[in-house]
Amino acid sequence: MHPSLPQADVMRIVLCFPVTDSQVARIAETVPDAEVVNAGQSRIDELLPTADIFIGHAKVPVNWDRVLDAGRLRWIQSSAAGLDHCLVPGVIENDSIIVSSASGLFAPQVAEQTFALLFGVIRRAPVFFNARKVRDFSRQPTDDLRGKTVGIVGLGGNGRAIADILSPWDVRVVATDFYPVDRPGAVETLWPADRLNDLLDISDVVILAIPLNENTDGMFDEAVFNRMKRGSYLINVARGRVVRESALVAALRSGRLAGAGLDVTEVEPLPADSPLWDDPKVMISPHIGAQSFRRVSDTVDLACINLKRFVAGQQPYNVVDKRLGFPHPADVYRPCTENPNG
Repeated sequence: MHPSLPQADVMRIVLCFPVTDSQVARIAETVPDAEVVNAGQSRIDELLPTADIFIGHAKVPVNWDRVLDAGRLRWIQSSAAGLDHCLVPGVIENDSIIVSSASGLFAPQVAEQTFALLFGVIRRAPVFFNARKVRDFSRQPTDDLRGKTVGIVGLGGNGRAIADILSPWDVRVVATDFYPVDRPGAVETLWPADRLNDLLDISDVVILAIPLNENTDGMFDEAVFNRMKRGSYLINVARGRVVRESALVAALRSGRLAGAGLDVTEVEPLPADSPLWDDPKVMISPHIGAQSFRRVSDTVDLACINLKRFVAGQQPYNVVDKRLGFPHPADVYRPCTENPNG
């Protein structure tokens, strides 16, 4: 059950994601007795302390001390799977605030972006992009995905979608996860998170699909890269700070890594003087893994479903362990749960 709502005349729902007027109206219709305010990025810092419920993702600085001092906020429904934007220490420690994510909601898009990066580095797309600039039609060596062992670090919604898409490609898939349960058929072996070294020992490709938290911040450092197979590939569609850029650059220069596909970087935007820009073994995209023309409408769908559950005294889908930053697999929202037709 969720904590009791504060005593107030009207429950206030504050939004901060790119909704249309009709989508705001739909959210308002879901909870007719509530006041729905679309703060946007420009007013979220001002209005968040007035919220009982916050739906969205603040991409500007928010004074969380002021929010917590107001004592009104009871539920955060993130419009993103990653929660580093709101899981500040005060929110983590406050037992009156629950947090739910968009975990798994954009998994198909993240999986597609993973494949764009994966095939880009294996088939040496940056080399050919550079050759095109000088109209050089020379053949260059490429690599193959077929026959490789792919290790997925983090088998949540995104990791499982990636595994599903990999299944027809004649590869061996292994994975680690904090909750090593319900191993999908596409995954040969699922280890607990502390068996990362076993995954690194055998993986030709390592795909990162883990959240950013105190345990994963800087996880892929020099020691971890040195444990990876020489000539292997890294794909990061998780959070940039999971990987230390200096260690990644060193691994690429030494030949430890044959290539890297990055949808996220340790510092975003990636600084213009980063050596990653000029490395022909690196594919870079600007944190667009979850980008989709359906993203906002799908988020509104989840928000409305969870609002109904919240006001009915039920736990919303995707409620996370705030110290870990992700939900238990049994609590993850799946569209067919509410809609038998998917």
